Amino acid sequence: MGTPHNAANVGDIAETVLMPGDPLRAKFIAETFLENVVCYNTVRNMYGYTGTYEGVPISVQGSGMGMPSIGIYSYELYHVYGVKRIFRVGTAGGVADHVQLRDVILGQAACTDSNYAAQYALPGTFAPIASYRLLAASVEAAEELEIPVQVGNLLSTDVFYREPSPLPQWAKMGVLATEMEAAALYMNAAEVGAEALCIVTVSDCPLRNEYTTAEERQTSFLDMMKIARNAAVKSAR
Repeated sequence: MGTPHNAANVGDIAETVLMPGDPLRAKFIAETFLENVVCYNTVRNMYGYTGTYEGVPISVQGSGMGMPSIGIYSYELYHVYGVKRIFRVGTAGGVADHVQLRDVILGQAACTDSNYAAQYALPGTFAPIASYRLLAASVEAAEELEIPVQVGNLLSTDVFYREPSPLPQWAKMGVLATEMEAAALYMNAAEVGAEALCIVTVSDCPLRNEYTTAEERQTSFLDMMKIARNAAVKSAR
């Protein structure tokens, strides 16, 4: 039996999942970077695939945009399908002055303006952080691939269009880039005792009006995907 959002049966999905927001990027990753690929989900066109790399089973599942969407899909992966680790592979807007287009960032932690943590009724503020084990595996994979990465804080926001922009204030606090999913993913992982890491490629630098194309965001940014795939294998063994 699947869920309202995923037609996979238990056992169809690997314990390690790469999770892009764009379902077409999920298709591209699976077909480009994995072997023996099988599609297990097309519900809502949120494609999911399982294949192998170096003999290790890896799944790729689209998440959609925003914390409510990745919150649903990652919750089901962790709670229903027995997934142990999720690598979000997506795009982000560069915030820090030294961050450039196409830079790869590993999200050590995720600030947020979301109320997602309210569901846990905690007596304080929760700090969503990545799995150190996945972070270390990704740094090691990047070094082996000779791909430069930056490691630091992300901002997971609920609002894409906001005027005036609060990004300069977040930049002053050391945030490297902004995206819309990592904090919810990290909280879902923490709640179930699983692992998560957000790996992003800088697709735009809004404070400098620098942008890449929609096609680039869907089918390029190969460095991020290679790091995630290799780190997935390291962490699964």
